[in-house]
Amino acid sequence: MRARPGLRRPGAAAATGLTDTARRIIRLNYGFQLLFNLLWWMPVFYAYQKEAGLSDGQIFGIQSIYYVAFCLLEIPTGLIADRIGTRNCLRAGAVVMTAANLAPVFSASYTGFLLHFLAIAAGRSLTSGAASAYLYDGLRAQRCDEHYLRAEGTARALGLAAKVVCWPLVGPLMALAHPAPYVLSAASAAGSLVCAVLLPRLAGTKPGAEAADGTGGQSGGGRRGGAFLRDAGTALRCVASSPWLALVMVQGVAVFTLSRICQVNLFQPILLDHGIGEASHGGVLAAMTVAEAVASARPQWLSRRLPPVAWVSVLSLALAGTLAAMTLGGPWVVVALLCLFAAATGFAFPIQRKLVNDAVPAHAPRATLLSVESIVDRAVCALAAIAAGAYLSAGRLDALLWHSALATAVLLGAFQLLLRSGAVAREDRDGAGASATTQDGAPGLTDPVDAGRKETLEPDGGSRRPRT
Repeated sequence: MRARPGLRRPGAAAATGLTDTARRIIRLNYGFQLLFNLLWWMPVFYAYQKEAGLSDGQIFGIQSIYYVAFCLLEIPTGLIADRIGTRNCLRAGAVVMTAANLAPVFSASYTGFLLHFLAIAAGRSLTSGAASAYLYDGLRAQRCDEHYLRAEGTARALGLAAKVVCWPLVGPLMALAHPAPYVLSAASAAGSLVCAVLLPRLAGTKPGAEAADGTGGQSGGGRRGGAFLRDAGTALRCVASSPWLALVMVQGVAVFTLSRICQVNLFQPILLDHGIGEASHGGVLAAMTVAEAVASARPQWLSRRLPPVAWVSVLSLALAGTLAAMTLGGPWVVVALLCLFAAATGFAFPIQRKLVNDAVPAHAPRATLLSVESIVDRAVCALAAIAAGAYLSAGRLDALLWHSALATAVLLGAFQLLLRSGAVAREDRDGAGASATTQDGAPGLTDPVDAGRKETLEPDGGSRRPRT
């Protein structure tokens, strides 16, 4: 006979603490994240657009519009998730992503690719905060929230592994059918829609909240608009009234910006600068992806001696250090450093996501707040990309890498000074409990029974003790 979740023994092993519903949530989340983010066209979209007759100015102009659109859509789509329910928001995002990937198949033109990337921005914005919020709230509702860190990391790792397997097949498939990358991407997005449809309704949610606006029949447009504004105001007030939440979000900026700039903007310039030809770039990228996937799936490999908030700072400094070291080594050293960079990124992302989720106050609009974090990340990344372009145009790649490392060190130094000075306290909100490591060794949380089943957990996941 299966024990009820509420009667779990304190200190029960994490591996045996999952309910059937929690397992279903985790597995469907794996499927959704893998299929939704499996963009077969990613390695070839530049060449595909060039063959369609687009100029470099048009291609990079579309990318700029995409970045701006993603930032502008983050808050509205987060509000939608909080009003219609994260599960329905995931379904909507999958529908939009399916249509987006079909746009270039029917119109391989500037307009078609522009609509494609605008729809991609909308689809990804709909799911960026909602997916994490659904998983976190779903596991909390089952009293299995200690599994969140591993579930988030494993989902990311599976997605990365799928890219390693699928991306090398794009070239041969294009030889058979030129639009194959976009057709396969649409099929993957449709598969993610199936996963979203099968997701269970979260315990405690009203059917109306996932079918209408959650107002109990009062569904006028004015009321929905007022609810949107209230949620937006609530999210901003949460950030303003919680210095700890704001500080955790700022720390995550370093990880996201360094990762995005290196893996998207600087990856090929760094390799070319060290004499590594384009024919080898795919192999290097695959090796980096494997390193990131392994690290994402095993955050518990990190030592228990440091709390998660400290680990994010250490990993951010490691990212900065590897960038600076790339200016000193030869080709093989650079490849090794890029793999180390990817592994540090894999460790950092799930830990940072959990830090933010734990810092969100109880009953706050979680999806909206996660969208706030995402919009800050991408806004800073957009500014960094502009700066990177200026450095590269001037032929100052080495200076860019060193300056990026120094800027990261300064940011994290200021973060630690604020933390240690007591100017920003890690808050004991209603229901905060002492934290420890999980039974798997990951920086995480104790069993909810041990913590008195309190609603909101320690933001940094570490036990309270004097910091030295």
